[in-house]
Amino acid sequence: MAEASAHQQDVSDCILEPLSLPESPGREPVPVQDLSLPCMFCAQIYREAEKDTLLKHMIIQHKLVVADVKLIANFRSYALYWKKRFSEHPITEFCSVIRTNSEAPEADQQENYFLLCDVLPEDRVLREELQQERLRTVLEQQQHERSDSSFQRLCMFCNEEFKGNRSILFNHMNEEHSFNVGLADNLVYCNEFLDLLQRKLDNLQCLYCEKSFRDKNTLKDHMRKKQHRRIKAKNQEYDRFYIINYLELGKSWEEVQSEDDRELGDNNEEDWSDWEEHPVFAVCLFCEKQEDSTENLLSHMKDIHQFDLHKIKVQLGLKFYQQVKLVNFIRRQIHQCRCHGCQEKFQSKTELITHMEKENHISVLPERSVWDQPQYYFPTYENDSLLCNLSDSEEELTAHNEEIPVIGEDLSRLEALRQTSVLNQLVCNNILRQ
Repeated sequence: MAEASAHQQDVSDCILEPLSLPESPGREPVPVQDLSLPCMFCAQIYREAEKDTLLKHMIIQHKLVVADVKLIANFRSYALYWKKRFSEHPITEFCSVIRTNSEAPEADQQENYFLLCDVLPEDRVLREELQQERLRTVLEQQQHERSDSSFQRLCMFCNEEFKGNRSILFNHMNEEHSFNVGLADNLVYCNEFLDLLQRKLDNLQCLYCEKSFRDKNTLKDHMRKKQHRRIKAKNQEYDRFYIINYLELGKSWEEVQSEDDRELGDNNEEDWSDWEEHPVFAVCLFCEKQEDSTENLLSHMKDIHQFDLHKIKVQLGLKFYQQVKLVNFIRRQIHQCRCHGCQEKFQSKTELITHMEKENHISVLPERSVWDQPQYYFPTYENDSLLCNLSDSEEELTAHNEEIPVIGEDLSRLEALRQTSVLNQLVCNNILRQ
């Protein structure tokens, strides 16, 4: 057990990049290099903090207007992409032309501006890809923070120190100081978030109404009496710390929450007649074998590797999400070339599988507390279709357990209680009075 705990805390074993199974290879992450922003037309270079200056330069010097800049997840990648495209083709092939002073008598008094926006399919696809790339990065960061046990910080309200997982501090502030920012699992970049809140308090500023006060005691009394121990939800400064703001391109948390699912109901008359379903292949836990159905894959793992997932599920009484955690745990161990049976690590996957087959460790599972952890809710591989087809049949689990006898109620005792009840006596007395 101690070895398992040490393994979970080993930073070198963390998976910090998105993984994909063989049937759908993922894109290699783009290395972060120079964060300077290039002009899309000339050699002018600006710093990351000078984005507004760059946009102004492109409007004045090159007559280009970029629509909805705030919705572009990675403006540097966006600028580099269009710089390349504009060097290959005329700008009129991509941008709408806006003519100013169109009523001017002289042609030289008219000016043409170019609008680059997501009405162009190529631009829309680029924006969506950048959004998905940012979402993957944010989810990786969130997963790292959720499983990080090296978190250490003082409470903003009582200066008590907390070590371990970040949720301990957030739970303390909620329970002891009534300061609630939502579930810790929905947050990302927690240290930056807490630094921002601490700076506001150090500047004697209320976190909710954002008014400033003359001293710390006055601020505390104000936040306590006015029940202002929460953040201002409409302050967009906090949006980057909540996962919900990264989920959909161009939508804030308010828009996502206010969406009406009835729009997706029976009134939708969209034609799905041209829908073509493509087979999704599931990949074996221990080799590169792919099958077009979960049943075939489970049979393969049972026959070839002596790993019977169905039997394990029934014996341990695993429900759907417990099966998910078990599969993700095994996937991660195999990816890290570590035997999940004895925790021994190898130099290659081939050496690992040879060891597991020789020692019969494939079907050996560690203690439940090792793999039944929240961190294994997250898929090791982004496109692991096996997770989507795990069975959650209650009948299979019930059939494995002994039938529980049903003991009938003693009706004779119930009848005796009815005869002596106070309510019954009151009814009888009312009848006699009448």
